[in-house]
Amino acid sequence: MSRAFNKLEWQLAGRYLRARRRESFISIIAIISFLGIMLGVATLIVVMAVMNGFRADLLDRILGVSGHVVVRPWGGQFEDRTATVARLQKLAPVVLATPLVDGQAMLSSGQAARGVVVRGMPDDALKRLPALAGNITAGTLDNLSDSGGVAIGQRLAERYGIGVGDRVTLIAPRGTVTPFGTTPRIKQFPVEAIFSIGLSEYDLNIMFAGLQTAQGFFSVGPQSGAIELTLDDPDNVDIHRELLQTTVGPAGSLVDWKQANRTLAGALEVERNVMFLILTLILLVAALNIVSGLVMLVRDKHRDIAVLRSMGASRGMILRVFFITGASIGVIGSLAGLGLGVVFCAYIEEIRQLLVMITGAQLFPAEVYFLERMPARLVMSDVVQVLSMALTLSFLSTLYPAWRAASLDPVEALRYE
Repeated sequence: MSRAFNKLEWQLAGRYLRARRRESFISIIAIISFLGIMLGVATLIVVMAVMNGFRADLLDRILGVSGHVVVRPWGGQFEDRTATVARLQKLAPVVLATPLVDGQAMLSSGQAARGVVVRGMPDDALKRLPALAGNITAGTLDNLSDSGGVAIGQRLAERYGIGVGDRVTLIAPRGTVTPFGTTPRIKQFPVEAIFSIGLSEYDLNIMFAGLQTAQGFFSVGPQSGAIELTLDDPDNVDIHRELLQTTVGPAGSLVDWKQANRTLAGALEVERNVMFLILTLILLVAALNIVSGLVMLVRDKHRDIAVLRSMGASRGMILRVFFITGASIGVIGSLAGLGLGVVFCAYIEEIRQLLVMITGAQLFPAEVYFLERMPARLVMSDVVQVLSMALTLSFLSTLYPAWRAASLDPVEALRYE
């Protein structure tokens, strides 16, 4: 069985890639084509990795704090929330089912005030929230219910100069009804813990409290509020939805994490696809450089091609020589781009910090992108997609110049030599 490309074809292609001094312009075009393919592949890999990492980290942190499914009663109260929690906890896909009381409040500190969301849960449930329990920077969650205290985010604590042991004032949205009218419900709470989830919006706007503390502050009974569920695999929430709804019954409604974050997830996916299409233009420009470089090489080597044809070289051999020449630029450039992209992804946060030090500009600000660091997560399917596109464009760009070389008439080429 003969090989697709013989040794002579490889030798000729390698010779054409190593242009002599008088052919330096062709060599420069080949280098530019190589750099274009390399930078295009590396850029696409880095952008896809950052978009994947941003989406995954954002959702991981959100789900690590707020659970995967929230069950709320239609009429505002469960008939028996404890029994419903027990039934849900027995289901195979449910890792944790816990009562939840949440609501908005106004935090007052000195002359400043801002809106916050207070989430009240049992202490054991708070300790099982991975994004919360694993990111306590000061204090502890152990005595949250006993002390009637709260846990606040690092950014909120820094903005208002709050530390563990200080007291914060919260104002409930619905006041207490008295014979003289409605008076605002104002209460002070000791700060027992400070957390840093790494999600800017959460570290600034969310507070955690014990279940009974939240019930007392919002003046709701034991059957009010919601039930929060954590599943063994959040991606299977659609599969288990019918089972969960049947267990809850018609008196409760389910809102899963996909519904709650649909707009965010959709926006990230659209941005990712648009960036991929835009950056693909880099590869297209590099492929056009390969075409122009090979066309010039064919015109420069027309005498060599004619001599080879007169010595018995077939059109197929000439076509394969120039195909190897162009494809080599694409293959080597793609592999170099893959290596550059992987290295860049591995040290992307260090590179970001270095650029911040050099330029003084705030790159990837937490207030805008919600995360404290730049994430990057390589997905094999994306890498294969980028390499396949780069190689396909590189191979296609060689076909026309190679066909022109193979179609050259040796008699016409040597007539004026």
